[in-house]
Amino acid sequence: MTATGIIAEFNPFHKGHAYLLEQDEGLKIVAMSGNFMQRGEPAIVDKWTRAQMALENGADLVVELPFLVAVQSADYFAQGAIAILKQLGIDQLSFGTEEVIDYQTISDTYAEHREAMEDYVARLPDTLSYPQKTQAMWEKFCGIAFSGGTPNHILALAYAKACAGTDIKLAPIQRQGAGFHDTVKETSYASATAIRQHITDKTFVQAFAASPDLLLQSPHVYWETYFPLLRYQILSHTDLTAIYQVNEELAQRIRAAIKTSATFDELVAQITTKRYTKARVRRILTYILVNARETLLPEGIHVLGFSQKGQEHLAKVKHRASLITKIGKEPWDAMTQQADQIYQLGHPDLREQNWGRVPVRELYKK
Repeated sequence: MTATGIIAEFNPFHKGHAYLLEQDEGLKIVAMSGNFMQRGEPAIVDKWTRAQMALENGADLVVELPFLVAVQSADYFAQGAIAILKQLGIDQLSFGTEEVIDYQTISDTYAEHREAMEDYVARLPDTLSYPQKTQAMWEKFCGIAFSGGTPNHILALAYAKACAGTDIKLAPIQRQGAGFHDTVKETSYASATAIRQHITDKTFVQAFAASPDLLLQSPHVYWETYFPLLRYQILSHTDLTAIYQVNEELAQRIRAAIKTSATFDELVAQITTKRYTKARVRRILTYILVNARETLLPEGIHVLGFSQKGQEHLAKVKHRASLITKIGKEPWDAMTQQADQIYQLGHPDLREQNWGRVPVRELYKK
């Protein structure tokens, strides 16, 4: 049976995600972000709820991306996720993208010319952001042009880099419906952004979320809830440069901006520059919120849920992968669990996110 890997956030799980899983072959293994997202925001509902949504809609196994993999730029996000999926024995990686092109050839090109391509990026001026440098690299070596509105395509190129030189085949699937950040309601497939923005519209959620009742019944979390905590962290911290990826320039900009920012979005807008993109700033502020420090990534893989097929697969790979199915006295990943404790402050009805929790099971899936 083909083992297909999917890297996802499912924030929240919607019908476009369900379509992606329907197109995939064989066993479907999802490496999913935990309670904080790649672009620096808390998940609208917690990781266990989103794992259950995935299992209800076709996934066979859901494992968690550690915090310092999930909340990263595209390249590091992809590298960390692929490293986990390789341990779980995937044959191919499936992903939705706005542009279905020959990603396999692109991956092979990177494998062959990696040194020259990375050297080209290193020689580009620091006035460019890292995403801009990476796009310039793809344009020069692979002739790829960018429209500016294709975030899934950009992430797909990061997957192509991460899979270069491996036996993992790339299986792109045309993304359905509205754009990644489209908030319009008149569409066949609503984006995750649209669903989050219209989360109080029960009719809309029922129409476009893949597990609408579960989504509507779960506690919802927003950045603004954490903004007073973030403000406290910034104002009380004696050395912001001790936080992961915060340099002196950013520390000064953040300290100045927090004095006049009434909301999280205002704070992001004041800190953002050509060099420091909004996504990077949001990640930095997430690091400050949870007091993130650079640490080694965990060796074990935290299992959030599985179907019967997924459980059978775990039995086959347990000899080559350290699997964590229950977190007890010893932590799985101290950084992720610290972030989860902060996440729980986002809503009084949020359950404990780690201690004693066991995988969600969908045992009767065909």
